[in-house]
Amino acid sequence: MPAKMATRRLYGVLLSSVLAAAACDPQQFSGRSGITRLSIATGGTGGVYYPYGGGIAKVITDHVEGVEATAEVTAASVDNLKLLRDRKADIAFVLTDTLSDAINGLGPFADQGPIPLRTLAMLYDNYTQIVTKAGNGIERLADLRGRVVSVGAPGSGTEVIALRVLEASGIDPSADLRRQGLSATASVDALKDGKIDAFFWSGGLPTAAVLDLASTSGITAKLIANDEALDALQARYGAHLYARLVVPAHTYPGVAEAVAVVGVTNALVVHEAMDARLAYSLTRVLFDHQPELVAIHPEAAKLSPESASRGSSAPFHEGAITYYRERQVWKE
Repeated sequence: MPAKMATRRLYGVLLSSVLAAAACDPQQFSGRSGITRLSIATGGTGGVYYPYGGGIAKVITDHVEGVEATAEVTAASVDNLKLLRDRKADIAFVLTDTLSDAINGLGPFADQGPIPLRTLAMLYDNYTQIVTKAGNGIERLADLRGRVVSVGAPGSGTEVIALRVLEASGIDPSADLRRQGLSATASVDALKDGKIDAFFWSGGLPTAAVLDLASTSGITAKLIANDEALDALQARYGAHLYARLVVPAHTYPGVAEAVAVVGVTNALVVHEAMDARLAYSLTRVLFDHQPELVAIHPEAAKLSPESASRGSSAPFHEGAITYYRERQVWKE
């Protein structure tokens, strides 16, 4: 074979190999500096996702060689999954009920169909918190009729579960209340100013924005029980997605009684195309440096290999499965 032809053939083989590798691992060639940069889609600054995501970004940057991560403020679950779909984020915090819609192409994801997502870890439970002020006549879900109520920011998991809880309780979110769509922080400000009567928030404990409200002089915060909606939610959407949880007494200043609510689990998810070695490293760093995460937010204390590897509404990533097998907690 002539030398020039052999050289061209060898070059073609090498180029094909490089392109094939790039196609299989879209994360690997993200920059010329040799650093892989990851974006973590979290939520608003008043919730748990953002500080927790900031902690994860820090331990990834500090302890995963060649990787830098940044936590991004977002509207939360629905938007986060669309960012993963469009490859504008690499890792996302999501509620598993919203995740179920995404992988099945339902609800807000019906227009473009199922999203190929994979779970790295199940994190902690979200509590459906209906927050108001004591003394305004709201004692139960039915008392929201005719009131001005924020159901969460558009594109958030809070909005999804708020509308479902209302409907499961026989309340039409469009006709039976004056509906607002505010973030947790904006909801607290509006409640303080008397512009709304109550707001929904799906989050871990404690939530910074609710703490701010409960700590405000002259205001006594109140949480409204909503577990009455649980049976209808489980019947319609599946018993695996929703559970009864209790917000302990004194979680927030002035809230002296425990409150039963609807709960849903949070997951940390990625696109299915993420490289398995990277997914393994990201999963491992959560546990190797868990104390650093706990120091940033107490919800990180609930992370364990056993609970992290159970109950996702999306398949687990093969890289995460490898880690859980090493820890001998994976159930085939």
